[in-house]
Amino acid sequence: MADADFIAQTQTQAGGRSEAGYKVLRQTYMLLSMTVIFSALTAGISMAVQPPPMTGIVCLLVGLFALWRLAKAANSPAALGWVFAFTGFLGFALGPMLNAVLQMSQSGGLLIVHALATTGAVFMTLSGYTLISKKDFSFMGGFLSVGLWILIGGLVFNFVASLFGFQISGLDLALSSMAVGIFSGLIMFDTHRILSGGQTNYVLATVSMYLNIYNLFMHLLMLFGFADD
Repeated sequence: MADADFIAQTQTQAGGRSEAGYKVLRQTYMLLSMTVIFSALTAGISMAVQPPPMTGIVCLLVGLFALWRLAKAANSPAALGWVFAFTGFLGFALGPMLNAVLQMSQSGGLLIVHALATTGAVFMTLSGYTLISKKDFSFMGGFLSVGLWILIGGLVFNFVASLFGFQISGLDLALSSMAVGIFSGLIMFDTHRILSGGQTNYVLATVSMYLNIYNLFMHLLMLFGFADD
């Protein structure tokens, strides 16, 4: 859930693009593909070893520490190591959730495959459209920033309510639908941000794009699970 810090910095970016922006985007795509594959491998390992459910929360906390260290070392060679540590722990955190999906539904495997395929299609379509269209998507920053904070607030409220045994009908579905829209918009926004020079560090750009894909996949999986039910 991380793009809120980046959005405010780029709302004034114009639509101009440079060769430097395309170079950063190419570097971002290359590192992103490697981190996604590495994350998928750690998720597969997690599913195979079947760690306790709380392992996911622990991995997320360790991943946040890795993200903090990454921000400190963003302009040094050590940044690459922290990127793979961050994405590896987040991938491992997916294991318990994916195993739960497989156990809860006979079509759990298909749900995961459909969520993966849809995530890939959405990313390639939106990022490709932003690249080809040459439109200025900086205007989306304010809307996405507000929407992201509303989403975070809704998720926290829903989590706290569930701890006390309260279930608000339709809230999970509404939040997941909102998340899909927001992170789809962030894919376009971040792609434009890189191309227009708003983000010149391809390591940080990779983390931002990875989080968009990660969250998009999780919430698409939830939506497909609702549809399956």
